[in-house]
Amino acid sequence: MSSQLLFRMGVGSSRSGLGVGISTLLSRSYGSIASSTSRRILLKMSNNNLRRESLLTTPAAVNCALNNHYNKSRFYCSNSSSSNSDGGGGDDSSGDASSSSAGSSAGDNSDDPGDSSGRPPPPPLFAPGPGQMALTVNAVPENFPIVPTIVIGKNPVFPKFVRLIELEDPQLIRLIMRRVHLGLPYAGVFLKRSSDDPNYPQAADSLDDIYQVGTFVQITELQDLGDKLRLLLLGHRRIQIVKQVEEDNNGKPQQQASDSSTNGHAQSPANGRKKGIGKSGFRLGGLSGFNNRGSASQLKSAESSSSSDFDEASKQQDSSGPSGRVLLVETVNCYHNEFTQNAEIKALTAEIVKTIRDLISLNPMYRETVLAMLATGQKVVDDPIYLCDLGAALCSASEPAEYQAILEEPDIRQRLMLSLAMLKKELEMSRLQHKIGKEVEEKVKEQHRKYMLQEQLKAIKKELGLEKEDKDAIGEKFRARLANLTVPAHVTEVINEELNKLSFLDNHSSEFNVTRNYLDWLTSLPWGVFSEENLDLARAREILEQDHYGMQDVKSRILEFIAVSQLKGSTQGKILCFHGPPGVGKTSIARSIAKALNRKYFRFSVGGMSDVSEIKGHRRTYVGAMPGKLIQCLKKTKTENPLILIDEIDKLGRGWQGDPSSALLELLDPEQNVNFLDHYLDVTVDLSKVLFICTANTLDTIPEPLRDRMEMIEVSGYVAEEKVSIAQKYLIPEVLEASGLRPEQVSVTDAALTALISRYCRESGVRNLKKHIEKLLRKVAYKLVDSKTADSSTAADCTSIDETSLADFVGKPVFSRDRLYDSTPSGVVMGLAWTAMGGAALFVETSLKTPPSLTTTAKKSENNNTVSPTPASSSLELTGHLGDVMKESVRIAHTYSQSFLARLDPDNAALRSGGIHIHVPEGATPKDGPSAGITMATGLLSLALDTPVCQETAMTGELSLTGKIMPVGGIKEKVIAAKRAGVSTVVLPEDNRKDYADLPEFLRDGVKAHFVSHYSEAFPLLFPDWAGKMPK
Repeated sequence: MSSQLLFRMGVGSSRSGLGVGISTLLSRSYGSIASSTSRRILLKMSNNNLRRESLLTTPAAVNCALNNHYNKSRFYCSNSSSSNSDGGGGDDSSGDASSSSAGSSAGDNSDDPGDSSGRPPPPPLFAPGPGQMALTVNAVPENFPIVPTIVIGKNPVFPKFVRLIELEDPQLIRLIMRRVHLGLPYAGVFLKRSSDDPNYPQAADSLDDIYQVGTFVQITELQDLGDKLRLLLLGHRRIQIVKQVEEDNNGKPQQQASDSSTNGHAQSPANGRKKGIGKSGFRLGGLSGFNNRGSASQLKSAESSSSSDFDEASKQQDSSGPSGRVLLVETVNCYHNEFTQNAEIKALTAEIVKTIRDLISLNPMYRETVLAMLATGQKVVDDPIYLCDLGAALCSASEPAEYQAILEEPDIRQRLMLSLAMLKKELEMSRLQHKIGKEVEEKVKEQHRKYMLQEQLKAIKKELGLEKEDKDAIGEKFRARLANLTVPAHVTEVINEELNKLSFLDNHSSEFNVTRNYLDWLTSLPWGVFSEENLDLARAREILEQDHYGMQDVKSRILEFIAVSQLKGSTQGKILCFHGPPGVGKTSIARSIAKALNRKYFRFSVGGMSDVSEIKGHRRTYVGAMPGKLIQCLKKTKTENPLILIDEIDKLGRGWQGDPSSALLELLDPEQNVNFLDHYLDVTVDLSKVLFICTANTLDTIPEPLRDRMEMIEVSGYVAEEKVSIAQKYLIPEVLEASGLRPEQVSVTDAALTALISRYCRESGVRNLKKHIEKLLRKVAYKLVDSKTADSSTAADCTSIDETSLADFVGKPVFSRDRLYDSTPSGVVMGLAWTAMGGAALFVETSLKTPPSLTTTAKKSENNNTVSPTPASSSLELTGHLGDVMKESVRIAHTYSQSFLARLDPDNAALRSGGIHIHVPEGATPKDGPSAGITMATGLLSLALDTPVCQETAMTGELSLTGKIMPVGGIKEKVIAAKRAGVSTVVLPEDNRKDYADLPEFLRDGVKAHFVSHYSEAFPLLFPDWAGKMPK
């Protein structure tokens, strides 16, 4: 039958001046209290009833005392069917009877099931068990030297204050439980010096890890949580550690603290205290046992009488634990210095009270804390000792060392100062917290106020008819956009369906936002809107010539496009691809074309793009879905016939999101982009009027199907003369304006520009040349400002830059020479190569590893058994960072040169007998391509014949295995490189005659070109001395 038992435990001591009542409540089943794991007991016993029960040393004694108190005093057990009632305390006679009965039961026959009358005793009201217990001892010993050690972090427990902790240390838990069952619910709480470890409270590993001054606490409530032990601690007084104490195998201290002969201190006959000063400056109390609060014999009796209540294995486990851990310590009481209530103490006390009052006004949480601490009704102002601890207990922003300083300080005046300093710090933090909270609250209130006013304004306008519903306004906005547009029928049908769906959706639903965004995109496109094109050839030619120098192929193609559109009377989209080295103006010419055609310009780069959705758009089912770049272009340009530049098309990526190059097939196909379908719009869009221009540096990485859909226009690099003109007409005026200089303040000679181009900027484009001109003019600007004085005439002097002073502005030359050999020896031939930076002169070096005379092998004759020398098989070694295609060209050239030499000079075994090493200088630069075939073969024949090639001769061409000379690319760049190297004769494939004829006249001047279709035609030009010995 369930019931609740109501008790009050009087916890107090007349000497210590405590007046705090700790109350606990245990709801339990009356018949199973011993096995309950979660029970609370609220003990309500008056001090008079338990006045003579000065010390309940064993659970049996406590049990008997409570049983007799239940029979003789006015306590009520309320069942679940009846109402609870609270009884008052009994008179003195009942209390005395209870006390004597408890004493007899505990001392004589605590295990007797009945009394002398034969009646069975009532059920025990307080039985030890694994659950929760509310513990009490009416009188707290004034001297209790041997206490368990509980180490905590952050802040200590101050006297007369309560702390709830949980223990997880198994050894410390067993020790606390054993002491509690012995009727000794006391411990010492000490602060760890370094409180960074979160695994506290627990036992200390060494006395050096904890502060020596702590608090003597009483365990007023205990709850067993299995692997944890929850304790409610009440602080009583300050104590200081004397030394560590260890237990013996029976769980008793090895040294009794009550033995005065062991501590060596003189005892005071008046109160049993020990005289002396502790380490922290306190006056230390004695170790003379319990005095009138309890005797050492009672302690020993309690220990012996309750030893049977515990498991022996648990004791052995405790005793076998590590002896170095601090579980028990010997302590002495700490007393403060004597003080008088002078004016300074009263002033400090009043200031602390004022600070606490300010804290309470700022933070209501402190009000509840202070009210709980002052529940005893004590006048705090008259007790500066308690006031110090109260101020420290209220603080939460201080360091552990600051709390410990207050705990250790013996001087009351200094302790008040420390407590006041902590309270001031807490007050400042509370003010800052209050300020931040007020600012945030004001901001939230302002936003809420604006929201409410806006909602009220909407409601007023709606009532007056000045504003319609949100959905009606959105629908009218979308219809207004389509008023002047020529929307296709299939798009109009989709828009109407979406508008009807929007009218039925809730404004706050996710589908409403998706539909509104979809309609926003559909109605934002320029359906049927075209920009008026310029079909005036003269104006278009003027714009193109004004913005760019050279590039005749590009300009001619744009003028042809305008001419065709003028004849047809309508324009059509085209797909052009400009390919060439970087920095030649491929991107900038596209902007000039848009200007010449009067079309809107839009550019986006596809370099590194690996997501098809960037082109085709995302599905509307995805969060954050958007249309592709083409639809975004139409919305931005607001026309259906813009010029779209797709930059870096040769650098497309590929990932798990798809292949963008395949998605471009539909976009760049004139037959398919009439009905281009974007995944987001899900309606077809006509892109046939769009002029697409793509740019690329190389064509090798562009897929063949995509390359087939574009019209390729090569934008070759600039020669030195063209660079000089570009620098004078475009680059220098542009950089002068960007640098803040005027044309009359600086002049750059043509010789300086020529030297800058030949020694610093040999690449095909002009981007690097522009950077060097910017560097040069920045130096001029710095020099001009640095040397500026009050004389204005000096500041206006013109700075002239010529060839001799060029190095002072841009540093040492990057290219110091144009060719590696002034005169090529045997086995060394000059070839011509194309690079991304333009053309370059490429030398090929060949050499025999061993002389032919040392590379013969013996061969026995079949007839006369004689041995004749036989040439060994030759081997090739290649160096110079050559690519796979170039290595194949070397093997082809080696095979053909062997057969050609066998016909030319059958006795010459140089290419068949020894190992051959072929090297191409500048090994750090990768080299690849088939155009060095003729150069490799010429170098091998020059080595075998020991005859140098005609000086000032360079060549290029792919060589087949039968000697055919096949065409190559980059003729313009290669001729430019030949002129730069001072070559007067070049040998080119016959099929490249047209490419050479297209070169400007100034490039062909001074260079004699020979065109050959077979190597036998090139051999007499390269080796005139062997021309008459060639086989027919």
